[in-house]
Amino acid sequence: MNDILNPDQIAALFEAAKAGNIPESPTSSPRRQQRMRSVDFSRPTKFTSEHQRRITRAVDAFCLGAGARLTAELRVSVEFETLNTSQVTWAAAQTMLPSQSLIVMLTVEPLGTRAVMSVESQFVLTAIEGLLGGSTNKPAKPRRFSEIDWMLSRRVIESVVHQLSLAWHDIGGINFSVEDIDQQSDAAAIASVSEPTFVVMLEARMGALSAAIGLLIPWIAIAPVSDLIAGHDQSEPGEVRDSGIGQALAHAPVTIRAEVASLELPVSDVLALRPGSVIRLGARAGDGVSVFAENVRLFHAQPGANGVRRAVQIRGAVEPEE
Repeated sequence: MNDILNPDQIAALFEAAKAGNIPESPTSSPRRQQRMRSVDFSRPTKFTSEHQRRITRAVDAFCLGAGARLTAELRVSVEFETLNTSQVTWAAAQTMLPSQSLIVMLTVEPLGTRAVMSVESQFVLTAIEGLLGGSTNKPAKPRRFSEIDWMLSRRVIESVVHQLSLAWHDIGGINFSVEDIDQQSDAAAIASVSEPTFVVMLEARMGALSAAIGLLIPWIAIAPVSDLIAGHDQSEPGEVRDSGIGQALAHAPVTIRAEVASLELPVSDVLALRPGSVIRLGARAGDGVSVFAENVRLFHAQPGANGVRRAVQIRGAVEPEE
């Protein structure tokens, strides 16, 4: 087929163009363009899809439990709902916290790490009104927290954190406890600015009030039990494992003391003691000393010395009392 037009055909095309009758060119199926995927290299991916799925499921369970508990305590309908979840850096996570919020420092037990929860102060003030028997139909007006407000707000927040602990204990064998509550965040020291952080934003509804609650879980806070949270570890929740919680507990400091004996005396007798006074402890001299870890009696020991320092030599374990 000849695709070259002769002069007469060219002239006919020009005439048709002047008249507005331009022949349509045959359409050909367009080629699919290659799509280029945009990748945000600043977005962490430490929390896998399994981590996110199981954490979200635990948060949903928390919403049900916390809503039921606060409804019973405040005698008003309280509902919690998950708004969204995201995985960002620790620096970006802190910018997502709502303003005018109380910052709750959470201790992750038994790991000894920390996480952060934020609760809008208006929600806490309205809950305090309910605890004191006041009306919760309208949101409480913002005010400066008094000492009584701080005491009652801790009770409200501890009720919420208790339900959060129950949900996380089921998936990771860990619990949360309230370390500190403040209106100003000093959470920057918890993790480095680039630490992967899982952020959960919740809505709390109480009467006409809708408030935001944020939960920030840095990866470093759950790293020892990350396999258990993802469902890859078949150990029972709460079980101490060498690869997880056991390693974290192995570095926890424990106070060891050696005790000859103990005795309770009235204050008058203590004040009457002078140099040369003899205190009869009631224990036999041949019993040696007892070695305690914190307040738990563990071993029998013999007193002695190691060079110029006092020391004790373990003689045997203390048999548990029946």
